[in-house]
Amino acid sequence: MEDCLELLRTEKRGVLSVLGDGGYPYGTPMNHFYNDEDGKLYFHCGKIGHRLDSLRANDKVSFCCIEQGTPIPGSWALQVKSVIAFGRIEIIDDREKVYNIAARLSHKFTDDEEYIAEEIRRSGPGTLLLAMTIDHICGKIVKES
Repeated sequence: MEDCLELLRTEKRGVLSVLGDGGYPYGTPMNHFYNDEDGKLYFHCGKIGHRLDSLRANDKVSFCCIEQGTPIPGSWALQVKSVIAFGRIEIIDDREKVYNIAARLSHKFTDDEEYIAEEIRRSGPGTLLLAMTIDHICGKIVKES
């Protein structure tokens, strides 16, 4: 389990899948932030759209995260770790929490505080926070062949 959480802490992107129109899965690439303090995964999104409509109809989701891979010595192949988390999403519109988590997520990409503050000032008012409570998590290591 700790290996799975470490992957969520360090990798920057994954695919969040919701139950979309007509019962079809709808997966979208997402930046994420794993919060050790409450054990939740956080994502940000706009205030309208298909993903948000789907989450309002059904809060069950999965999130898949894959690392870049590690070369296997003497081979073209990579060893690749992945994790899939299953859980439920809560939609959060609390400005203080949205801005706090947005700043923490941004630090995965840059330490430029001025840039982060400007992005939050510009985009923050139109942003919601998605908080995923993880019900089940599993990981896998694959050696390409």
